[in-house]
Amino acid sequence: MPLDPAFAGRAYPPTAPYEVSREKIREFAEAVGDTHPAYTDPAAARALGHDDVIAPPTFAFTIAHRASDQVVKDPELGLDYSRVVHSDQHFSYTRPVRAGDRISVVTTVESAKSLGGSDILGVRGDLIDADGELVVTVRMTIVSRGTGRKR
Repeated sequence: MPLDPAFAGRAYPPTAPYEVSREKIREFAEAVGDTHPAYTDPAAARALGHDDVIAPPTFAFTIAHRASDQVVKDPELGLDYSRVVHSDQHFSYTRPVRAGDRISVVTTVESAKSLGGSDILGVRGDLIDADGELVVTVRMTIVSRGTGRKR
């Protein structure tokens, strides 16, 4: 059954805060092979005007992806997660994610459609700090590939 386009605009409650630590940032930077010192050295980060180490730009996806579970596992949506591929992502930053942040995510379905037998879902995650300030918006496109059967 195709996705219901009426899901566009549906927002989910904020997630519990994700606590960003120096260690998580270091592990992520190491995993993606980014050796910029601002990701591991507090003095290097301060020299660039930050209070503590900052995260590589794509680190925000690790937080937003967890929050997107609210959407993809919503039984009302009926998305076949076994057929899902991550198609696209974009980041719009207000400021870098940094060690010590407590980030909650408000997830919103921006679009829901079926095309060529596949379901395509546009999801936005607004990452908000403990002060209620927007840190970054992550937009992703999720595709549930068609089975090749007529619907």
